Amino acid sequence: MIWTLKVTLRFGIYAEGECVRVIEIDSSATLADLHLAIQRAVDFDNHHLFEFYCARTERSRDRDRFDDENGELFTRTLDTLFPLPKDRKLFYLFDYGDSWLFSVARTRKTPHEPLAGVKYPRLVESVGDNPDQYPDPDD
Repeated sequence: MIWTLKVTLRFGIYAEGECVRVIEIDSSATLADLHLAIQRAVDFDNHHLFEFYCARTERSRDRDRFDDENGELFTRTLDTLFPLPKDRKLFYLFDYGDSWLFSVARTRKTPHEPLAGVKYPRLVESVGDNPDQYPDPDD
């Protein structure tokens, strides 16, 4: 099934303005697949470590982490993660230095079968400009 996810930039050292991306992705995709879809959606270079975590808030210490160390980035699929436990949200942290933090949520849009000839994941909506991952120091 194809799910629609809303990805919202919560924080980034160089973030300016609103940045929301809506992505359609197969429910059997892994967290690593979602990472790549988000990277493409915001036009980032994939040069840094990342993780996903499930927590009450972005700063909660009580969190379930999905990262390189536990191998869950490449084995955990979206359909085994959602629905999230009550009062929990999914966060995506990219680049531990610049700390790009996004929230990821399923939308209320009804899941659907893949459309013939359409390649997933795909970006279906953008609100705001892409954040500047590496701003020009002369600006």
